[in-house]
Amino acid sequence: MEKLVAILCVFIAILSVQGGASFAKQLFPLIGPQAATFWRASISALILLIIYRPWMQRYSRSTLGIVALYGVCLGCMNMTFYLAIQKIPLGIAVALEFTGPLAVAILGSKKWIDGLWVLFALLGIALILPHSDFSQSIDISGVILALVAGAFWGIYIVMAKKVGARIPGGAATAMGLTVASLTVVLPAIPHFALSTYTGVLWINILAMAVLSGAIPFSLEMIALRRIPSKTFGVLMSLEPAVAAMMGLVFLSEELSSIQWLAILFVMVASCGSSLTSRRTEVPVQP
Repeated sequence: MEKLVAILCVFIAILSVQGGASFAKQLFPLIGPQAATFWRASISALILLIIYRPWMQRYSRSTLGIVALYGVCLGCMNMTFYLAIQKIPLGIAVALEFTGPLAVAILGSKKWIDGLWVLFALLGIALILPHSDFSQSIDISGVILALVAGAFWGIYIVMAKKVGARIPGGAATAMGLTVASLTVVLPAIPHFALSTYTGVLWINILAMAVLSGAIPFSLEMIALRRIPSKTFGVLMSLEPAVAAMMGLVFLSEELSSIQWLAILFVMVASCGSSLTSRRTEVPVQP
């Protein structure tokens, strides 16, 4: 029964994250991706700070330094991802972003079969790139931004392990999101037009932050305590497909059959890597 609950938590977390991303994209014309990133990070940080109260503990300078790097990486990851989905479909962006944790998992393993997962990932990227008639028109800058977001996600996973070894998960994420909000505030300032913010818009911003941060983080923590990390990694491999479906339903982003095939290749690479790697680098994304 516990495993079933954990699996359900993962599915709801995935739906929440990608629903939040599609919701955020609808807000871009009103507040821009930069401001959306700031509000997502700052509101999520505030919620988690209230829950976990990290200021109740003392931390060494080295620990705070690692947390700072972790938070900067988190902020850059979220900013580049939101800039990417402004230019390209949500499902494509998530598939490209998954190359980050996939690279971390494969680099941590020396099994020959991991070369097969690299091949699947490269095939997926090749099918997405707008180099031939096999791909619909797609913004190359959006592709690059999604890959950069994936690189930050990979670094974030490495940093999260170091932070997690020193600070409990909830407090670490609260502190990291606080730093992330400070990291993105400068590029967000030119896009603040608070005088135009209505009560309805503030409610939408709050909903975006909760859907993208507080809800999935809490559910993922519940799931990770009840199922093996490999199982969690396999379930998270469904995220690109869920993102594509969210994009279709809420954003009317229709993908070509080749683009769906590209997403499938990335999912196979992610799932296979989770099953065969010695250490599964869990692709949690607050």
